[in-house]
Amino acid sequence: MSNYVVGISGGSGAPYTRRVIEGLVQAGHDAKIVVTDAGRRVFEIELGIALTGDPAEDTRILADNLDLGSGSGSIELFGQRNVAATIASGSYACEGMVVVPCSMGTLARIATGISSNLLERAADTALKERRHLILVPRETPLSLILLRNMTAVTEAGALVMPAMPGFYHLPESVDDLVDMIAGRVLNGLGVDSTLLRRWQGIGD
Repeated sequence: MSNYVVGISGGSGAPYTRRVIEGLVQAGHDAKIVVTDAGRRVFEIELGIALTGDPAEDTRILADNLDLGSGSGSIELFGQRNVAATIASGSYACEGMVVVPCSMGTLARIATGISSNLLERAADTALKERRHLILVPRETPLSLILLRNMTAVTEAGALVMPAMPGFYHLPESVDDLVDMIAGRVLNGLGVDSTLLRRWQGIGD
């Protein structure tokens, strides 16, 4: 069992977040979660899950609303302003972090090292400790500023994984498209998951 940090910022893509957290816990890992105010708002709009901003209460709300299955993992939420939380320190034992969804403002602040809240501090820590850091933006079109910020975080060691599902696996539902991205995220973190349907190739 390992610890993974999940950051939730204000970009669209809460369904991806849900599946990533479920995948981590079902695989037996602990998800340490930090949600920004904008992330809570998007979570309510896209999933109908109203988080309060109180970490203990929100941990219970998520546990009641997500399909955590019988996995031995767990979830724990932290307040975005709690910069003294365990996940803010490089000494905390953590295998990696994903920000899903990752707003372009959050990506810009990570790219420039501006740790204005716990999510951004945890991402900065992941970079300096050379841990997996996956950023999942969902934005279009992309300005030159956004592209340069993506280049900056990539050069610093992060993996930018835009929420751009493919169709070669012949998805039959929106859930199939969500699972494709969530599965790629988990794979990037080194977590085995049934969400990722690996390409088997096609003969001539």
